[in-house]
Amino acid sequence: MHGGPGGGTSPQQRRFFDPAVYRIVLFDQRGCGKSVPHIADGGDLSVNTTGHLIADIEKLREHLGIAAWQVFGGSWGSTLGLAYAQAHPERVTELVLRGIFLLRRKEIDWFYNGAAGNVYPAEWAKFLAPVPVEHRDGDLVEAYHQLLSSADPAVATEAAIAWSTWEGATVSLIPHAERIAETAEERFALAFARIENHYFRNGGFLDEGQLLRDLHRVAHLPCVIVQGRHDIVCPTVSAWDLHSAWPGSVLHIVEDAGHSAFEPGITHHLIEATDAFGGKDG
Repeated sequence: MHGGPGGGTSPQQRRFFDPAVYRIVLFDQRGCGKSVPHIADGGDLSVNTTGHLIADIEKLREHLGIAAWQVFGGSWGSTLGLAYAQAHPERVTELVLRGIFLLRRKEIDWFYNGAAGNVYPAEWAKFLAPVPVEHRDGDLVEAYHQLLSSADPAVATEAAIAWSTWEGATVSLIPHAERIAETAEERFALAFARIENHYFRNGGFLDEGQLLRDLHRVAHLPCVIVQGRHDIVCPTVSAWDLHSAWPGSVLHIVEDAGHSAFEPGITHHLIEATDAFGGKDG
């Protein structure tokens, strides 16, 4: 389950799994990546909700003839992975989750309403730049909705790039110029920003606290949680809250890592988990 929502997949994500052991299924969620219609081409956000995505995943499973599968996802992918598993626990063998995002309002406010800007002030100033001064003390998720919905393509594009590069600049413990440049690409940014903003201003189409409330539906399943200690996008407290509510889960906090799955320590624990679930640990 890729992040964002709206992030799309990449071939590099296959490398968390041993191809000699796993049938690896990557898919681009509605409106992004190679899925059509793409949001940058006018795709309809009204039919892009968590419920729609869960239904898509089930259609994909049935189409591929898979009775049950491991759910693997990070960031928004951890949110969607948990929501899918809670809706269809009988179709899940185990979960591997990274950079936990439980889609609670406090998590959205942390990253989009100022707190994370205390850690990255220069990058936060760039995020604020498209927002009219009179709206900067309000809900910036809503302010960005107005910008991203603008009839002026230049306004919408500027906002999309600012929204997308804010995450690109904060996703790793050590910022990567190449990754930031990728998030500034216009087509990617338009899909990423519009889809994320759509989900976050609607609470992810989940009840507040729903993923913890319904954890009993998956509590019998094995789960490995991998979390960077210095994750600015999805702070460690969410991983701790999930692990505390799920006694059977295993939590790895990586001391020298941020949010990205490609931080070395995070990658190590993710591969360690898939190898173990794949029977390679002996």
